[in-house]
Amino acid sequence: MAKKKSKTTLKKKEEEFKYRGYTMAKLKKMKLEELANFLCAKQRRKLKRTLRPEEEKLLEAVSSGQDDIKTHLRDAIVLPSMIGKNIGIHNGKSFEYVEIKPEMIGHYLGEFALTRKKVSHGAAGVGATKSSKYVPLK
Repeated sequence: MAKKKSKTTLKKKEEEFKYRGYTMAKLKKMKLEELANFLCAKQRRKLKRTLRPEEEKLLEAVSSGQDDIKTHLRDAIVLPSMIGKNIGIHNGKSFEYVEIKPEMIGHYLGEFALTRKKVSHGAAGVGATKSSKYVPLK
């Protein structure tokens, strides 16, 4: 007789995301000064010096629940209050919309909107090189 597996063993446990041992709920309740202690040195110093008015305006827009958030602040740090939001980050030409995920905490917004595209060159034209003179035309 084959044994039947129970439903509890078939279900995978969804692990809640933790950042440096803290759950998302605890991170969202923390003040910026407390959160700064868990970030890397550069981000920690930036948060301890207080935010610029533009960054405060961005955080205010995020907390108010706006749908369409666009920003030029590529040097803004991803904070727990931004999780789950779609933010348009300017890449120098247009706004690239990025969904903020928990793994992005502590990184800069500019890291997720690349400013350069990959160059894909075409084939050389006729007469571009000496060897291309002898390529038959189609």
